[in-house]
Amino acid sequence: MKKKVLSTIPLFDQRCKRSLKLLEENGYEVIMYQGDTVMTSDEIKAVGKDICGAIVGCEAWDDDLFEACPNLKVLARFGVGVDCIDLEAAKRHGVKVCNARGMNCDSVGEATIMFVLGSLRNLVGLTNSTKAGEWERYTGSTLKGKTYGLVGFGAIAQYVAKLLQSFDVGKIVAYDVFHNEEAAKKLGVEFVDFETLLRESDILSLHIPCTPETTDLIGEKELKMMKKSAILVNVARGPIVNQDALYHALKDKTIAAAAVDVFTVEPTTKDTPLLSLDNLICMPHQAADTHETFDAVAYFDAQVIIDVMNGVEPKNWLNR
Repeated sequence: MKKKVLSTIPLFDQRCKRSLKLLEENGYEVIMYQGDTVMTSDEIKAVGKDICGAIVGCEAWDDDLFEACPNLKVLARFGVGVDCIDLEAAKRHGVKVCNARGMNCDSVGEATIMFVLGSLRNLVGLTNSTKAGEWERYTGSTLKGKTYGLVGFGAIAQYVAKLLQSFDVGKIVAYDVFHNEEAAKKLGVEFVDFETLLRESDILSLHIPCTPETTDLIGEKELKMMKKSAILVNVARGPIVNQDALYHALKDKTIAAAAVDVFTVEPTTKDTPLLSLDNLICMPHQAADTHETFDAVAYFDAQVIIDVMNGVEPKNWLNR
């Protein structure tokens, strides 16, 4: 009997053909989620008793779900953030959790710059007004000469800093609890304290995990410290920014604009107040979603599962 692997990623057979082939060639049967949003706990439980590994997205994995998957040995995260996975519960159940750290830098980095340029030039607003038959006049701003702030200085933030070299920005500043001085020097980045970062940045983008320490890191107080002309970009996790505070800051023009790929509650709904604002642009948690990244991450995750099941220590094992 073939070992079974679950993929909770929508359209896995279409987007991740190389990964699917690798698993099947190594004797695995892949159970694929047939929906188009987030697989529910009940849907996972319906197939969970037979799976030995899973390639997972943003669904919540807790004690209850691990109990329903008694043969599970490995979770391979289809991405980087693991705030949706109870790592200690996984460890208690003998489940190794790995992520694809560093493999979505290019897609998320490019999406960050896209958000920044779109905000500076009111791209979405002008698109909508032009399609409506208007010929609106809007004077935007260039990225050139601006002070760009990075919250976090991991792989994605470093890639953003690399891309910024082409835009002749005035200065790149970063805040991180760990100072990678070598990378900062190479990329022309200056480490500053958090308050200085907030006060000086013309554009501020977030590239940190969601933890108890980073939840609500950006709230009313922090938003008021930013420039009125500032743009906030969140491609990290929704709860890092207090969503109500951001709504009021944008509505009251405390800051000029924001671009978010993530929300406090996902999927978000059309009655979310934030979505009513003209100075917000957004995507439904898809900054990392490119064909190239899907292929690379899925293949990496498939190899992680194969390694664990063959007794080989996997890469990016998080809950040792």
